[in-house]
Amino acid sequence: MSRIGKLPIAIPSGVTVTVTPDNVVTVKGPKGQLERAMSNEVNIVVENNSVTVSRDSDIKNVRALHGLTRALINNMIIGVTEGFAKTLDLVGVGYRAQLQGKKLVMNLGYSHPVEIEPVEGVTFETPAATKVVVRGIDKEKVGAVAADVRAWRKPEPYKGKGIKYDNEVIRRKEGKTGKK
Repeated sequence: MSRIGKLPIAIPSGVTVTVTPDNVVTVKGPKGQLERAMSNEVNIVVENNSVTVSRDSDIKNVRALHGLTRALINNMIIGVTEGFAKTLDLVGVGYRAQLQGKKLVMNLGYSHPVEIEPVEGVTFETPAATKVVVRGIDKEKVGAVAADVRAWRKPEPYKGKGIKYDNEVIRRKEGKTGKK
């Protein structure tokens, strides 16, 4: 049995979870609403303030879907109650970010500023000139937008310049040494 899949998910107060007969899960909470179609090979049951995910067969694909479905529903519940955030640090001389309306504008050493429009359900914050916080209720969207922002200047191993996640550790390399 899946260690993750068999765990029940507690539904906090103020959150409603509904499952249609064709396994479309809708989660409504204080921060918004999320909806996702799940596989029909797993059974999703909502009863007495908890969600339980089970499966009928032991086929490898269905076993994988069991844990995945439980994790996705758990992330939806966390998203509508607390939300998700990814923090990015801009490391480099002259690298800075600012908001213009809802749009994120970054100076990253290119000849032009980089402008990024937020995806629906995702917002940007700039608590400092070298910090960008990507917030939203959908974990998948927040991670994808943060990865898109990071892709403009990935951190390089020699000087450490670039856009990195706040908890990311960059393995540093030693540069060339002169002839002796």
